[in-house]
Amino acid sequence: MNSSMIGKIEKAHLYEKEPDRLTINSIQAEFRGEHDAHHISLENNHWKCNCSFYSGYGTCSHVMAAQRILAPMLSLESRSESPLANVGPSVES
Repeated sequence: MNSSMIGKIEKAHLYEKEPDRLTINSIQAEFRGEHDAHHISLENNHWKCNCSFYSGYGTCSHVMAAQRILAPMLSLESRSESPLANVGPSVES
């Protein structure tokens, strides 16, 4: 392995310890809930989920969990877009 690649690998290891360097602007994912798999997405700071609860309330446990898991890598708007996002333990960035 050449020295240039070794340097990039070392830099990657440093970056991985600083997740706030990465901002996720859009995402599509499958969230495996207790009863079914649900499709969640983030686009332009707006979350969506195909579960029935989301359609009635504009948020759901799947979106809120994704917000908490990805919090260091989301914009402030994406972290707090959900009306129930701040219920429970807070996630500091």
